[in-house]
Amino acid sequence: MSVALFIVGVALVVATWATLLATFVLPRGRSLFSAPSRLATRGVRALLVGCSSLVASFSKKDSVLALVGPVALLVQLAALLGSLLVGFAFMDYRWAGSFSLAFGESAAGVFTLGLTKIAGSTNDVVLVLAAASGAVAIALQIGYLPTIYQSFARREALVTLMESRAGIPAWGPEVLIRHQLVSTIDSLPDLYKAWETWAAEVAESHTTQPVLIYFRSPEPGFSWVLALLAVLDAASLHLAVLPNQAPSEARLCLRMGFTALRRLGRTLGWEIDHDPRPESPILLEYSAFEAAVAQLERFGFPIERSAAEAWPHFKGWRVNYETLAYRFADYLIAPHAPWSGPRAHLDETITLPDRPPHRAPDGDVVYDSRLRDGI
Repeated sequence: MSVALFIVGVALVVATWATLLATFVLPRGRSLFSAPSRLATRGVRALLVGCSSLVASFSKKDSVLALVGPVALLVQLAALLGSLLVGFAFMDYRWAGSFSLAFGESAAGVFTLGLTKIAGSTNDVVLVLAAASGAVAIALQIGYLPTIYQSFARREALVTLMESRAGIPAWGPEVLIRHQLVSTIDSLPDLYKAWETWAAEVAESHTTQPVLIYFRSPEPGFSWVLALLAVLDAASLHLAVLPNQAPSEARLCLRMGFTALRRLGRTLGWEIDHDPRPESPILLEYSAFEAAVAQLERFGFPIERSAAEAWPHFKGWRVNYETLAYRFADYLIAPHAPWSGPRAHLDETITLPDRPPHRAPDGDVVYDSRLRDGI
């Protein structure tokens, strides 16, 4: 029995080290050895989603769900240390002669750097390896945190920028409307270019460090999923209604945007349609699109195509990202913004982006909220 336990212990320690390397040293998103970390994160998410269902307001739900990412990191560390503890205890049982003594000696090695000595038979090599493994596991986690929060900060910089560009929560047509209202349409190419780079960075950081997907924005109304969806919808709408004047940056932003969503979806193990047909149906209704085009016209945004003419072109772009964006918004329980799909854990009330009054020296202009009916 002691030999069999020793073999099992060695296998458990080796598997734990492989998980440590896959998670912290050579992260590759979805791999066999990163499966325990993914399971721990999903377990934490399921638990906290259940807890969030006990509160009514979205701000309180957001406060509960904001714990998913940080708690998942702690649970991953606890699971790894626990696995090392059990593995080295099984290895040491051959010399300790009892499970209580073996686990005590293993715990002394993993959690106290081997400085604590338990009375009884032991194997010093096993305890030294236990001490080294525990120290390295904790050090890797500590060294991992700055990278996590640096990537998070870079992601949130442009998400926060969308407060003035698209409102809270972000909505695609609002991006074009606000730029028209303040006569800054010429800055849209720079916006699309910035979000193309943002999408590339997020695709890289969030696939190599998947726990970042679950980190929520500091403010309840913000969401990286909704911000990206708003920019992609703005670019699609821009190309659909103004084909001859829309900047090329809009196309590049769209392609990198839905590529990023596909890479993140694969990281979570979702089935991805890599080549959707332009004529395939989408969930967004034509009436909502028509109402948005009417708003653009009302506020003076240049239009080259009618809503009916632009719809097939808009749909051909949106089919590339709508399903994934909706699934991410639901999975992460993002605010229920317009054009962002249904939510399984929220009511059906859609939150419209706040549009501040446009104030100028020659008088105040108050926008009629009824112009957004039908979205």
